[in-house]
Formats: sequence, structure tokens, C-alpha cells
Amino acid sequence: MSVLIAGGAGYIGSTVASACLDQGMTPVILDSLVRGRREFTGDRIFYEGDISDGALVDRVFFEHPDISTVVHCAALIVVPESVEDPIGYYEANVAKSLAFVGHLRRNGCDRLIFSSSGSIYQADDGSPVNEDSPLAPQSPYSRTKAVCEGMFADIAAARQMRVLSLRYFNPVGADPKMRTGLQLKRPSHALGKMIQAHREGTAFPVTGTDYPTRDGTGIRDYVHVWDLAAAHVAAISRFDSLLTEAEPSMAINLGTGSGTTVRELCAAFNQVVDTPLVTVDVEPRPGDVAGGYTKSDRAQRLLGWTPQLSLEEGIRSSLDWIPVRDAMLKD
Repeated sequence: MSVLIAGGAGYIGSTVASACLDQGMTPVILDSLVRGRREFTGDRIFYEGDISDGALVDRVFFEHPDISTVVHCAALIVVPESVEDPIGYYEANVAKSLAFVGHLRRNGCDRLIFSSSGSIYQADDGSPVNEDSPLAPQSPYSRTKAVCEGMFADIAAARQMRVLSLRYFNPVGADPKMRTGLQLKRPSHALGKMIQAHREGTAFPVTGTDYPTRDGTGIRDYVHVWDLAAAHVAAISRFDSLLTEAEPSMAINLGTGSGTTVRELCAAFNQVVDTPLVTVDVEPRPGDVAGGYTKSDRAQRLLGWTPQLSLEEGIRSSLDWIPVRDAMLKD
């Protein structure tokens, strides 16, 4: 069985491809390499190009008629960049996704797994959320994910596609076999900035200490990227039993089910490294919120999925990945 992974040369998509390979599935990668890395496609079937290119998508299906399911990870994902360039983000994430679905339908494929985001929730008070919690995306990036989910649900309701939206929370770590990982050398998320501060010997800023959480710092749900990949494999295997004519679209949260505050993340980081991280408390940044975390009951019940890897293992594999990345990625 082949699985088409759009955006399969990026962080999440390449890790999903690795998990598919390990389970005997053949990943077929489609990636424009705008953000993905050619180095992540070396031993895989790879087509370079855009998901909105109908002729290219037609060629992929013609050459791989055994593609059963599509995993759609192709998107721009940098929040500050989305604020500066909302038109570019809506074009890349929404308009091209709509074109892509049209190409999939033309080729007779009606199974789509969409990479969505836990950032679409109204998670501003540190509380847990489930799939029925209120949505309130706070950035153009997050809104593109919410818009796509609504668009796909409408298409599914018209019996033109079946769509499973997997709402990721905060992925960390790398492929345990070190085949792929985060390609950015200076990532903007908390763990990335923590690693950067530790390597440079500077203090890590704890932005906000008066939130309604157990220690006053923001709270997030950090899930190992390899666990996310395992959830995709489960979703591919169970797709037909999950999505039917009666329920052609669905969302499932993917997280650990427990939140980690910034101070707890720092403590976990210090459990892994030899030299303790220095921190400094600062005021929250504009737009910062307390955050939240997910309840994972639906993922456990429908996918048979529970995270297996700890936060410390995610931090350790992130650190182990750095020299591998620097040797693999030359720029």
C-alpha cells in the first residue's frame, strides 16, 4: 500500500514517512521544497512540486495507482510570518489546499488525513480542551487551519471526500533513528529557544509568570513527533472504520493529555543536560496567552493511540538531532 504525503520533506511529514516505511507502507512524497528539505527524501519516492499543480498530481497517481490515502502536511506554519504576510498564508494553506482536494477527487482518492493544529482552540486560561471545545484561532496561520477544517467538512458533507483532521499540539523531538528532525537551526518555539540559550550560555526568558496555571507560567502540551507519526499510521490503518457515509469528517486531538508549564519544561530540560539552564523572568509578549493542553480520550478510543515517549526523551532526541542536522543540512 502506498501513501501520498504532501509536505513529506518537512519536519512532520518526513517523520510520518519514516513511520510508514517502518510499518511496510510505501510513502510517496510530494513537496515544493519551499520549507521542506531534499535531504529528507533520499531513500523515498519523491516528486518536487506544488500541491496545486494538477498535472503533477495526476502524474503521481498515474505512476502510483496503489495510493490509498493522502496525508496533507503541506503548509506554511510560522506564526509571526503569517501576521506579516496573511495573503501568502491564505494562498499557500487554503487556496492551494482547495485545489489539491479537487485534484485528489479527479484521481478517485477520497481518503484525506489533514494536519491541523491545536492552536485553533480558545486555549487562553490553561485549561484542557477536547474536540468539542470552542475554537478561537489567534493568528492568520491558525485561522488557515480552522478555515481548511471547515472547508473540508463541507466537502465531506457533500459526499465528495472523507477527511480526518488530526489536531497536533506541540511536537518535539526527532525520528529515533535520526533519519529526520526539525530542519530549522533557530526555531521559534520554546524548546528551540531553550536549546539555543543553553548552547550560547545566555539566560532563557520565561515570558509571563502571572498566568492562571499551577506555577504562573504558560502551559502547553508537548508531544513527541514519533508518537505523532505513530498516530498517523494508526489513522491510515483505521480510516475506513472511522469515517463512513454517516460521519464523513472528524477531528482528533493529538497530545499527551497533560500540560507542561514553562518552568516544568525548564526542569525537564535540566534533567537531560549536564549544565543547568539559566532562566530570567520577563513580561509576557504581546498576544501571549496562558495556553492549554488536550484531553486525548478520542485518540485512545478511536485510534488505539496513547503517547509512548516522555518529554525528557523528546528533549534528548532534539539535542541528539542537532549534530546530525548540521552534518546533513548544509545551509
